[in-house]
Amino acid sequence: MRVTRVSPLSHKVNQMYLDVTGEQIERWVAGELVQDVMPNLTPEERQFIMTGITPEEWDESFLVDEGWDEEV
Repeated sequence: MRVTRVSPLSHKVNQMYLDVTGEQIERWVAGELVQDVMPNLTPEERQFIMTGITPEEWDESFLVDEGWDEEV
């Protein structure tokens, strides 16, 4: 199923083709936990359903630079 969401980070309309059914989406919207309703999806795919943030946007926005020193 093609899932369309708007990213709160970029405000872009993003789409992903995911192995989910309309029934699963309805169950999640009704309040069931996404990991319980769609256990076959990767964490990144579930994050996209919940927030609209793509894995690429997540990496660009939240990954810490490997050269960063936490003990500053």
